[in-house]
Amino acid sequence: MLDHEEKFLFKEEILQLSTALNESGVLDNVEDVLAEMTGSPRFDSEVFTLERSLQVMLGRRPGTTLVGLLTVTPEIFDEVAEVRVAPEVLERLTAWRARFGLAIDNALNFLNNPDGIQGHNFATQVTHIDERPVLQGRLTLVRYNNEPQFFVADAAVFLGLVGDILDGLGPYLEPDAVESETITRLRDALAVIERKTTPRERA
Repeated sequence: MLDHEEKFLFKEEILQLSTALNESGVLDNVEDVLAEMTGSPRFDSEVFTLERSLQVMLGRRPGTTLVGLLTVTPEIFDEVAEVRVAPEVLERLTAWRARFGLAIDNALNFLNNPDGIQGHNFATQVTHIDERPVLQGRLTLVRYNNEPQFFVADAAVFLGLVGDILDGLGPYLEPDAVESETITRLRDALAVIERKTTPRERA
């Protein structure tokens, strides 16, 4: 449950959310968005699109509060009831928690919790875009429930992601955090990339 300060802030946010949901038309629109997006086969990788959409519809803070409210334990709704939001709004919030909460929670866990990923496979493919060949990567992550999730992007996107990961990990590594074999693989891979991407001078 929430401590005193958290409860105060939470109630303030719920009041803002309740105000943003005050019209029945808004309630229907939000429910349509929740139903459409959580039913998408790519929802696991696009769950943050849902939050952005709700922020546009309801306001930045209320949109974020709604996503958080749908992924908390049901007991929190006892706290929501104390705020005395409109009965129709409270009824919808409770129904949305039961109907969409698990899908949203699973998607967020999938993106934020590497322990939920049981395996992965990376492959490359050449796609013809605008009459020119484009090298793409295809990353497949297998979730704890054995449902695969696919991410397809141009090679530059994945290389940029690798750079971001290395930048993020590097400053925090301990001397024995990485095996020498991994360092060798990274060095060899970078050498190949440099060789392939460096313009060759014509004789």
